[in-house]
Amino acid sequence: MKLLLSVFAVMLLGIALPAAAADRRPNILMIAVDDLNHWVGYLGRNRQTITPNIDKLARRGVRFTRSYCAAPVCNPSRAALMSGLRPSSTGVYSNDDDWRTVIPPEKMLPTTFRRAGYYTAGAGKIYHGGWDRTSDWDDYQPDPRGDRVAPAGDRGVGGIKFAPLDCRDQDIGDYQIVDYGIEQLRRQHDRPFFLSIGVHKPHMPWNVPRKYFDMHPLDQIELPPTQEDDLADIPKAGRQMAKPQGDHAAMLASGRWKEAVQAYLATISYCDANIGRLIDVLDQSAYRDNTIVVFWGDHGWHLGEKEHWRKFALWEEATRAPLIWIVPGLTKPDAVCERTVDFMSIYPTLCDLAGVELPQHVMGKSIRPLLEEPAARWDLPALTTHEHNNHAVRSEGWRYIRYHDGGEELYDETADPYEWTNLAERAEHAERKAELAKFMPTENAPDLGDSFASKEEKKAAKQQNRTGRKRRAGAAAE
Repeated sequence: MKLLLSVFAVMLLGIALPAAAADRRPNILMIAVDDLNHWVGYLGRNRQTITPNIDKLARRGVRFTRSYCAAPVCNPSRAALMSGLRPSSTGVYSNDDDWRTVIPPEKMLPTTFRRAGYYTAGAGKIYHGGWDRTSDWDDYQPDPRGDRVAPAGDRGVGGIKFAPLDCRDQDIGDYQIVDYGIEQLRRQHDRPFFLSIGVHKPHMPWNVPRKYFDMHPLDQIELPPTQEDDLADIPKAGRQMAKPQGDHAAMLASGRWKEAVQAYLATISYCDANIGRLIDVLDQSAYRDNTIVVFWGDHGWHLGEKEHWRKFALWEEATRAPLIWIVPGLTKPDAVCERTVDFMSIYPTLCDLAGVELPQHVMGKSIRPLLEEPAARWDLPALTTHEHNNHAVRSEGWRYIRYHDGGEELYDETADPYEWTNLAERAEHAERKAELAKFMPTENAPDLGDSFASKEEKKAAKQQNRTGRKRRAGAAAE
């Protein structure tokens, strides 16, 4: 009776209950960046990049130097990361596959946290545009309808779109996406939150305010390291993915390769400025000391390496992307982990850190031991899949690729970091290939697109996806 009276008195007087009565589980801020390869300062792959805010974030926790996507394409990469199911299990291999038809809401990462009592909110690109399912969150801000300005005249070379804009930072859609995150961080929350912020840049078009281009003077731009006839020792399936007579041939003919590199660097710098805005507000908020931050890029990007542009390949440039973890009370500042991980680890690690029950379907493994001790033993390599039955296994020292037709590539990443010499045909490496092949999937689900009854149905699905992307990106992003 006395206890009941005491509780009534607390409620009547508006006195806060003791902290022990509150939900003390950590908040989570997940930051996803579209098409950001390893051209960030702290990774050292390109000395021209200017990313002070991302580099500062990396120094606050554990930065991974060998982190890889599950798929080098937006839609399958995000569907895998957010569901815990690899592309080889779902059949979601391309941007035209509607993942929602095979992955129900209850398997998704935000749903798992929602069921556990978290407030889930987000904005921007977390799932692939065109195949969104915003109902998986308690609150989700629809993507801004593209950028408010478009370039006049020149727009780049063929499908590689770039041009400086005479506009303000806030005229680019990512600014409003970050504004949503800032608003959420300034709010008072009565339960732990799972906040997802997905910025688009440096996804094309590389159109950002001119001042970011000026940060990277054209006369100082260096092209990425390349080797003549780099595809000469590549099997047929690899050359078909590279499409050297497409974007690369057009770029060489235009003489504007350096301009494209400048534009990508400028767009990364614009992205970095927005990340800085978001983290500054987190630092000023009441949640600074109880918020896990995980920062990732959905896949890499080629800018002429191996005569290839864009993602859509199984080499280092297309598959490597940043991964940063900051876990209050667990990670140490300025820690570097050189173990090889892939982004299927994000779902189980977040559940592990937050004390949320991990769904049985999740295929990845928690990397909490590496957050505690970055030099800890870790024998699980990274696995990346592109299209049906094409896989790459990346260990700390090697990359092994096997295509659907049996074609192979093997690279010594220590001696050959740009993967210029394919060692797969050399007999002395047979045992190494066999060992790495053990980590490739034994299950290769049919391409989801193959389930269409006719070419017309598949064409209609592609058009639906394009329409969804256009609706979100607006005419300026076309």
